Amino acid sequence: MSTIADASPIAPLAVALGDPAGIGPEIVAKAWEARDRDCLPPFFAVGDARSITSVWNGPLQRIHSPDEAATVFAGALPLIQMEDAGEIIPGDPNMAGARCSLDSLELAVGLTRSGAAGALVTAPVSKAQLYAIGFTYPGQTEFVAERCGISGSNAVMMLAGPTLRTVPVTTHVPLADVPGLISVDLIVAKARATERGLVRNFGIEKPRLAVAGFNPHAGEGGALGREEIDYIIPAIEILRGEGIDIVGPLAADTMFHARARAHYDAAICLYHDQALIPLKTLHFDEGVNMTLGLPIVRTAPDHGTAFEIAGRNVAEPGAMIAAIRMAGEAAGFRCQA
Repeated sequence: MSTIADASPIAPLAVALGDPAGIGPEIVAKAWEARDRDCLPPFFAVGDARSITSVWNGPLQRIHSPDEAATVFAGALPLIQMEDAGEIIPGDPNMAGARCSLDSLELAVGLTRSGAAGALVTAPVSKAQLYAIGFTYPGQTEFVAERCGISGSNAVMMLAGPTLRTVPVTTHVPLADVPGLISVDLIVAKARATERGLVRNFGIEKPRLAVAGFNPHAGEGGALGREEIDYIIPAIEILRGEGIDIVGPLAADTMFHARARAHYDAAICLYHDQALIPLKTLHFDEGVNMTLGLPIVRTAPDHGTAFEIAGRNVAEPGAMIAAIRMAGEAAGFRCQA
């Protein structure tokens, strides 16, 4: 894989702690503990300090601005304190905690958008709790996009691990609705955003894309469905005409083994599980959700709040560590562009 250059020094990253009753505070603290081992860039947490101290007894230091984080980072986890999240009981979410998680996200986005923070990393939130306090966005991705002045429909979700990157063309919709949502324009838009994102965020000079077929065996020339003929092939032809290196449609059951993955930098998939099953099978503890199409870098671990294990000191921080590392690398590439 060809890259433009090594990442440059950047401002400390903003890490929104997510729901204070979830595993976000624990995995952020564990990521700080692994800062030297995993060569992580300086970062600071945004949230209620009690959500961390209730699950971790390491050094925590409150700061008032992101520029303090770099000097604090070597000896303590820097944190910008948010409003009181109410009673914090790991594994027992409440509406006060949801309000704190939303306020933390709002501030972290603002700091990153202004350039005070080098990138944004978001820990998991509870959508159910957020909806209960009037949150009207499908998820954090759409909220961050709107705060950055980007339509949520133009924000593209990429799932990334050490050996695979996937982009779902459709995301959180019933599988039965997917055929009616697929279009040439949608596939083209997602592929364009993916190609640009690979250049800007990963430093890949000439990205190679592969598009999965929708039907078994990529439709068998129409015998098993026409989505490939009606939508995927025309979209690929448009993209090739723009100079994008793209192949497909490929049979989804044979495009994710090791030899196949060596021939592309990202796989464009037609629906949620087609993209997430191979990524989570290969990289369950290292999967990162990166939002493409934004003026800032935003990453998140590809898992949820895991309320059932919160406070038990068993949460695996690998995906958070990977999200912080990837955010720092992407911000570095953008600084050089």
